[in-house]
Amino acid sequence: MNDDIIAAVATSRLEAAISIIRLSGKGVIAFVQSFFSGNIIDKKTQTLTYGFLYDGDEKVDECLVSIYRGKHTFSGEEMVEINCHGGVFITRKVLQLCLKKGARMAERGEFSKRAFLNGRIDLSQAEAISDMVTANNDEAAKLALRGIQGNISNFIKDLKEDLIQIITQVEVNIDYPEYEDVEELTAEKLLPKSISLRNKMNKIIEKSKNVSLMKDGISTVIVGKPNVGKSSLLNALLDEEKAIVTDVAGTTRDVVEGTIRLGSVVLNMIDTAGIHETDEKIEKIGVEKSLSLIDQADLVLVVVDGSKPLDEEDQKILEKTKDTNRLVIINKADLGTVVDVAGIPISAKKNDIEKLTEEIKEHFDFSAINGEDAHVLANERQLQLLEKASQALDRAIDAMKQYIPVDLINEDLYECWEDLKEILGEQAKEDLLDELFSRFCVGK
Repeated sequence: MNDDIIAAVATSRLEAAISIIRLSGKGVIAFVQSFFSGNIIDKKTQTLTYGFLYDGDEKVDECLVSIYRGKHTFSGEEMVEINCHGGVFITRKVLQLCLKKGARMAERGEFSKRAFLNGRIDLSQAEAISDMVTANNDEAAKLALRGIQGNISNFIKDLKEDLIQIITQVEVNIDYPEYEDVEELTAEKLLPKSISLRNKMNKIIEKSKNVSLMKDGISTVIVGKPNVGKSSLLNALLDEEKAIVTDVAGTTRDVVEGTIRLGSVVLNMIDTAGIHETDEKIEKIGVEKSLSLIDQADLVLVVVDGSKPLDEEDQKILEKTKDTNRLVIINKADLGTVVDVAGIPISAKKNDIEKLTEEIKEHFDFSAINGEDAHVLANERQLQLLEKASQALDRAIDAMKQYIPVDLINEDLYECWEDLKEILGEQAKEDLLDELFSRFCVGK
């Protein structure tokens, strides 16, 4: 671990009332004291001192300086935060002063990386800090806060404890055979505990698969043949005239995008070109793009004209989307419904879409993710590792059922153990850490 002093702007680099320059490293309080007029060298931790910053005999800025001592700071080492005036020029000048005096510019995420390397936080908590900064809705912010507070750490440690009990039983039996009959050991001790642990893991995996939808939004594509009201629906959902609406078939020739928030649900909307047979070159490209987007979407909104019977093009679209996560929407319900298909009646032209929005909110209920007792992982890296751990445990369970010698079963159990440790970064490699923390803000 480096002992050098790092510095970065921890606030937005825009004009504001206050900017914060964050510094961390061995001897950083004495370092800042060398160009600050207020006395901070003898102050207790978490105190605020008024004074001026000096570059030689020149006053640079009037500011407040916070100091943090000991191992319980954000980075796990001595820290100082300079609260200066928030102009872009003066903020840069204060940062340059710190660098001139001997600090170096922090790398992206280096404060959090030091916190991790100093044992202040584990890797799941570090990732939660980044998630909090980038959260774009209440649910994502709540999930990130729970991660910062150690929610993921705690339940992964519980899984590790369950696993170590199984491994210990195997190791003890290898060194001091309590059971001469491997079938008896497997049936009485190993298999029940292993299946129970595997079920716990799989329950967490299942809940965690919806986390990215909650954090990043649900990729939603609107499909249907021309003139069924796809663009009118997009405009009604967005509450703005984003898509062109006419009676002319093929008006939408490329995708039109927008984002809408329905309570806790964020939809990343895509209106597509009408899907139908066409020889017109540009329109044909739009149709092909529409078809490709269906397979990529998290949610497919299939729009049909409720005032007319289904035709061959409608049937093809319904067939194409039958295995997707879709909602069928019967538009133009105000004109009378004659279409023979189950769906949600709306009138996009009259902004009568309440039944649809309620259905979408019920369709994506994230309450199971954000309950106080919910155990979910925060990102794809963590989820993949838990899936690997579950697969290793599955192999061990299969071996137990075949009464394979316990020393061979232990290999899969240890692989499961290593995957659980990696979720918390307990054996993370340096190149992995560099990649993860490079995605953070500079001041984090």
